[in-house]
Amino acid sequence: MKERIKLGYAPTRRFVFSKEDAHKFKQLTLDAIKQFPIDIVDLEGINEEGLLFDNDQDVKKIIKRFRDADVDAVFFPHCNFGTEDTVARVAKELNKPVLLWGPRDEAPLADGSRLRDTQCGLFATGKVLRRFNVPYTYIVNSAVNDPVFQRGFKNFIAAANVVKKIRELRILQVSTRPAGFWTMICNEGELLEKFGIEVYPVTLQDIKEATEKAEAAGGSELTNTIAKIKTVLDCSEVNEGAIKRVAALKVAMKQMVEEHGCSAVAIQCWTALQNSIGIMPCLANSLLTDEGIPAVCETDIHGAITAVMAQAAAMYTSAPFFADLTVRSTDNENGELLFHCGNFPLSLVADGCKPKFRHHFLFDSHSPGTQESEIRGGDVSIVRFDGDHGEYSLFLGKAKGIKGSYTRGTYLWIEVNDWPLWEDKLVKGPYVHHCVGIHQDVIPVLYEACNYIPGLQPDPVDPTKEEIEAFLRGK
Repeated sequence: MKERIKLGYAPTRRFVFSKEDAHKFKQLTLDAIKQFPIDIVDLEGINEEGLLFDNDQDVKKIIKRFRDADVDAVFFPHCNFGTEDTVARVAKELNKPVLLWGPRDEAPLADGSRLRDTQCGLFATGKVLRRFNVPYTYIVNSAVNDPVFQRGFKNFIAAANVVKKIRELRILQVSTRPAGFWTMICNEGELLEKFGIEVYPVTLQDIKEATEKAEAAGGSELTNTIAKIKTVLDCSEVNEGAIKRVAALKVAMKQMVEEHGCSAVAIQCWTALQNSIGIMPCLANSLLTDEGIPAVCETDIHGAITAVMAQAAAMYTSAPFFADLTVRSTDNENGELLFHCGNFPLSLVADGCKPKFRHHFLFDSHSPGTQESEIRGGDVSIVRFDGDHGEYSLFLGKAKGIKGSYTRGTYLWIEVNDWPLWEDKLVKGPYVHHCVGIHQDVIPVLYEACNYIPGLQPDPVDPTKEEIEAFLRGK
């Protein structure tokens, strides 16, 4: 699944500086950003220049064009000084993530004149955007081929994708939280009021009937899912009925997601489900997550939000995995076990490891439906959206997957910079024992995305706030 952002491209100039150079840098900048996964909506035809400047009629046309195209973000490259009030008016009306940048100025000419004064205009626009209460992202005044521009632009596009997904997020909630999990209590009304996040509830009876219907109906989706299970996993410990039932559950949840316009699932995975349809949902969750629909356990609504954010920040290039923070390593003071019963995506299984389709090892029913495997190591971002008492934050930390002791379920041992620091922050909250990992550095992306999500504060533990901001400045 490839994710693309629709970007409003609104280069700006001011009449007292070089018109020719403004046009030159308009094109140079456009050429530079075409390499990114974006669809560009420009200003060509709005006026003879395809540029934004001080013209009231053009402002209305620009706003209409971007609204009609339903752009996800707007980029205002200052091709010379620019027109700060016009930029601010367009940005305010659109209410989309805004990127502010301009190409670095040349030295004054021999006669002492200057062609663009771009940096000066950026100072002006930044102030006026603040006056208009418009949040924005700023990339340091730099050459269009400078790594700081490339890094900042890529980060902004991914952050805009996170904001897009949060603004349209609806979670399929399958039943209530397990009775003993008070940690999974969330405020559904507050999520809607603060973030526009919707929760669509269905019952276990609904999912039971949908699973049985999918199993009876057959069809290519069910057949293909069964074939994948048999091809990828060692199924020697389960029978054909269990394989088909798990495949049918995955098909049923996917159909419900599509029917109700959802993009993630939070399911009550035990114990009523196995009593109802005789299986655990772990492997079904794994398969769904690999298809770009994060499915999380124990009806963890905040966990589903976290997974959607991590996946969007990675631009769908890697699947997230939903995990328990479980036990500290006895061999590594900064080591920790990330585990869950069997929901980690199959795409993440470590090289040389054959995942096993098994019965659950914790519950008396020992129902089938888990998959057991170690996933690959390497660099991992650890993320958790959570909140209480009306305040929400986003835990951000980097880790490295390491080798560790064998355990049941799906798992990965990680090493962090200072586990006691992490543990202190996680226990003191507002966090819980659940997190989301993803094999990509999404921390600067999510940090920037919080700029556009009112009421959500980034809470980085490693790297620090100062280190993230220095990275984005090119340090």
